[in-house]
Amino acid sequence: MSGSSAGAITMSGGALKVPDRPIIPFIEGDGTGPDIWRASVRVFDGAVAKAYGGKRSIEWREVLAGEKAFNTTGNWLPEETVSAFKNLLVGIKGPLTTPVGGGIRSLNVALRQMLDLYVCLRPVRWFKGVPSPVKKPGDCDMVIFRENTEDIYAGIDFAAGSPEAKIILDVLAEKLPKDFNKIRFGTREKALDYFAAAMGGMDKVKDMPLPVAVGIGIKPVSKYGSQRLVWAAIEYALTEKRRSVTLVHKGNIMKFTEGAFKDWGYEVAVTAFRDRCVTERESWILGNKEANPDLSAEANARMIDPGFDMMTPDQKGRLVKEVEGVLAAIGATHGKGQWKSKLMIKDSIADIALQQVLTRPKDFDVIATLNLNGDYLSDALAAQIGGIGIAPGANINYATGHAIFEATHGTAPKYANLDQVNPGSVILSGEMMLRYMGWTEAADLIIKGMDGAIDARTVTYDFERLMKAEGDTKVRKVKCSEFADAVIAHMA
Repeated sequence: MSGSSAGAITMSGGALKVPDRPIIPFIEGDGTGPDIWRASVRVFDGAVAKAYGGKRSIEWREVLAGEKAFNTTGNWLPEETVSAFKNLLVGIKGPLTTPVGGGIRSLNVALRQMLDLYVCLRPVRWFKGVPSPVKKPGDCDMVIFRENTEDIYAGIDFAAGSPEAKIILDVLAEKLPKDFNKIRFGTREKALDYFAAAMGGMDKVKDMPLPVAVGIGIKPVSKYGSQRLVWAAIEYALTEKRRSVTLVHKGNIMKFTEGAFKDWGYEVAVTAFRDRCVTERESWILGNKEANPDLSAEANARMIDPGFDMMTPDQKGRLVKEVEGVLAAIGATHGKGQWKSKLMIKDSIADIALQQVLTRPKDFDVIATLNLNGDYLSDALAAQIGGIGIAPGANINYATGHAIFEATHGTAPKYANLDQVNPGSVILSGEMMLRYMGWTEAADLIIKGMDGAIDARTVTYDFERLMKAEGDTKVRKVKCSEFADAVIAHMA
């Protein structure tokens, strides 16, 4: 064992400085959390010991949150816990109970917002042998960058009939009447009209008690919040030599929030990363010109937009100028096939993306998206590779270095203290943590161990049940702790 004293991970010059014996805070979690943590920490320590022969080790420091914190201190999220993550930068946590009633809506959201962990990082990959509902789960190899601090998760949400909702409705009615008219039941008179039409006459509804009951939600999406998320996704994709970054949005409906996210994302790509990126649309323009060097700008414009001939003269003119602008700006640096070696930046409407990650997963690589879209996509993709029981996650602020790696599943209290559940989500979150710290050798050993344990059909009850249902006769059910033993054994 290294004789060096334990110390905090720090940030200097935009890079993490990790001592040989870092102090890492952990929250074991509620429900099944203690079972999972006991198994996972042995895997982490085993990988570090094997990778570095005692020259490196981790000093684990428990901090409290959730039920254990409430029962001990009367506080769901003690200030000491937040301070530990602030001061020590990198930590890991199991699943936490969301308090019922007043107070913090979600401990996970609270930690993200207190530390400004603006990236929710969710890699999605399949381990051979894991049951999947799709034919080719191995095609699913994506990394999701989910914006973590804005969108509807910012919590600006007012109950129907509340004084706050009334204030918003009154302001809209007075200051923005055209927008107020879009709210179908924003006044009692409107509600009466709609009910009368549905029920066969005003005389049947005129005496009904129909108070104004409209819930109001405000969806904040900022340029700064969007661009720092996309910046992180592009940097990751370039570092990891990924093929593309897809901006997933619903900009066809929410033009000034979701649509702005897309536009701001492209702006980052073509300014901060101009020499290493090409947009999909630019690739069409360059490719058309390379295939036919004599192609006019107008003919090129007609090829990239099939509706060109139905456009107004002004619309046609803007499209032709776009073509000319791309060729003038990057023809020399990206033309003649050079764009093919660049990182591709493209976008996809959210509902189409949710379909195509299932039907055409190879078209996606790194995904950058807003909070709610990322929530849906993360769980949908997890289902393709075995479920959230094996899906890791991280919440990161790349500017400050703060990062919390976490289980993506719930607490499953009915299985607490039974040593049964799958620890894969926390184990793989720890693998992400080690990789983030630069301890890639230890991280690689965890992947090797997981591959070996699952391929040997040594799995917990959730996978065992599914494998048997598919006719696998070699599968062997093991306990949570025994799965950790199998992962450690397969590191060899």
